[in-house]
Amino acid sequence: MADNPGGLAVRTKRVFINKIDSYASMYIAKFLSTCVPGESLEGDEKEDEETIASQDQDNSTFQERTFQIVGTVSSTDGEEQSFTFEQYSSDNRHELYQRLMDCDVIVYNITEDANELHEAAWAITALHGQIEHFGVPKIFILVTPLMTWALTRQDQDDPDMPLTEDDFRRRRPHPNYRELSAVEKNVLRLGKTKKSRLTTYVVTSGLQYGRGEGIFHSFFKMAWVGEMDKIPIYGTGTNMVPTIHINDLAGVIQNIIDHKPKESFFFAVDNSKNTLKDIIKAISLHLGSGKTEVVPKEAALQAKVLTPAELEYLNINLRAEASSVRNSLNVQWACETGFVENINLIIAEYKTIRQLLPIKICVLGPPAVGKSTVAQKLSRFYKIQYIDVKDIYTEKIKSLGAENETERKTNETETAPGGLDEQTLHKLVKDKLRSMPCTNHGFVLDGFPRTYSEAKYFYHEEYAGVDDGSPEMHALTAAIMPEYIFSLDATDEFLKRRVLNLPESTAVQMGYTQEAFLSKLAAFREANVEDQTVLNYFDELELHPEHIEINDLEDRDSLAVIEQITALVGKPKDYGLTPEELRAVELKADLLRQEQLRQQAAERRCKEAQEAARIATELEKWKRHVTEVRRQEEELLEARSFPLRNYLMKYVMPTLSQGLLESYRAKADDPVDFLAEYLLRSNSEDD
Repeated sequence: MADNPGGLAVRTKRVFINKIDSYASMYIAKFLSTCVPGESLEGDEKEDEETIASQDQDNSTFQERTFQIVGTVSSTDGEEQSFTFEQYSSDNRHELYQRLMDCDVIVYNITEDANELHEAAWAITALHGQIEHFGVPKIFILVTPLMTWALTRQDQDDPDMPLTEDDFRRRRPHPNYRELSAVEKNVLRLGKTKKSRLTTYVVTSGLQYGRGEGIFHSFFKMAWVGEMDKIPIYGTGTNMVPTIHINDLAGVIQNIIDHKPKESFFFAVDNSKNTLKDIIKAISLHLGSGKTEVVPKEAALQAKVLTPAELEYLNINLRAEASSVRNSLNVQWACETGFVENINLIIAEYKTIRQLLPIKICVLGPPAVGKSTVAQKLSRFYKIQYIDVKDIYTEKIKSLGAENETERKTNETETAPGGLDEQTLHKLVKDKLRSMPCTNHGFVLDGFPRTYSEAKYFYHEEYAGVDDGSPEMHALTAAIMPEYIFSLDATDEFLKRRVLNLPESTAVQMGYTQEAFLSKLAAFREANVEDQTVLNYFDELELHPEHIEINDLEDRDSLAVIEQITALVGKPKDYGLTPEELRAVELKADLLRQEQLRQQAAERRCKEAQEAARIATELEKWKRHVTEVRRQEEELLEARSFPLRNYLMKYVMPTLSQGLLESYRAKADDPVDFLAEYLLRSNSEDD
């Protein structure tokens, strides 16, 4: 809310935009969220910009004056957009209707998702049905693709004459877009019934570009990644493609809201006359190898680079002119002259929006400190170019012919690739640093420049007439100047011990034989005396080097150093893995997990088998032990019972046997009593 002069709260205009999480709708919404209603009006109607600037010092006050954005999103899983007043995701038409009624302006963008067509058709019909219940007049804007004009014939008398808004009645749509054409007509028809309450507009947009790219993004990515030597042009490429920068499309919509023009149909296209081939060639030239190739349209579908709808858009052949936009509106164009003419601006936007910024590193230090190992690992981690002066020299010599091979072998040393003067060598290094891969992705310099004087000469030799600290000098050297300088420091004693620990073959290959290494180390120390080191040069430019102490002989892969550097530089600034690479990584990780599970299961089974065998062995041992104990007990009992048996057999059994015989002879009535009395008598007689 903003307070008017009378002290009453006045709500700023509220704008509904569908699918604000898609490319075009998002940037239209972002643009309008920074605009104050009426800002684009001319003359007395336009607010004074200085007054606005003074009033909008407080950001919260400024936001209260700008359009309030209400939008739908495909899913609520993502974070809420900072530029929206409200966003929601729902298929409930009643909820949607309530939000439409709360808004002053309704914008339906159909250029990216044809499925939104039916919702847009329902929305205009529902609003028109409640036209008498509007609290305030409403504006309905339908943004459509040029496919509703795809088969419209140019003027037979003047084929070069572009189509204009006046040709609306004779337009012929692509067969797949006839329904959209009918909806356009319906929107315009419903807007004529009561213009004081509901005004409708149709804005037919060219192919949108800018702010990270829309339909052209796949071509930008191919060129930037650099994996394809030639960027494909799907189709002949000779077709004329109407285009518009996404901010210019948003500006057209802003102007329509502010001006409420009498015209109800607008072309939103720039002034370019670019063919598809012109556009792809510009992308390749300024972002890639500069090469293109014409391939069949079907190749795009097979490679899954473009959707069928996008392929239809790219192969439209139409010349259109936005005469009504230029005659009736006050658009502040970002790229009025078109895609090719503004390619540098578009690429700068693309890199900034997608954070595809080059990472430029310089690794310095004495011989044998591990510069090359660190630089090569950083090159692989960040996917940037590894720059070694010796490699550049070698490539140059090879390109000059085989007759220089002997000279190359003779002169290939660390301190100087002889045979090339310093100026020529510097030019080769600069050409490499200014190559497209280095410009796009970045580079890591391995041990170059080596001295203060070499650094000063290398960065300034082309610009002798420019002051060192001037903005002009900064702009001239920015492309080849590293952003991060790392100095790997180590004592002479440590470096000597490291070289001594190298295998002899490795030492010879690296040129680190004892005599050669000591000579190189002495030369390095002599060339980098205090206050005259290459590090001092970067310090003077406010590019302060980071010092990393190397003192671990066991860390031959420099893992600790890489960890320190990546923590300071940050994550790679690139696309990361492609969906295919991501699936491959996930598959590899899944296979690795399965293999680990199999190994763990096998180890578990092995341990279980070993434990079962151990238990069986212990059980068998225990059984043998029990058997032995029982045997010994039996033997002991046997031994202990022997004297008692002898006594019984000698003194008891004879008498007992005789008593039993006597009992039998006497035929006693009670044999037990008889036997007892007999034994008693026998015992008395013995006494």
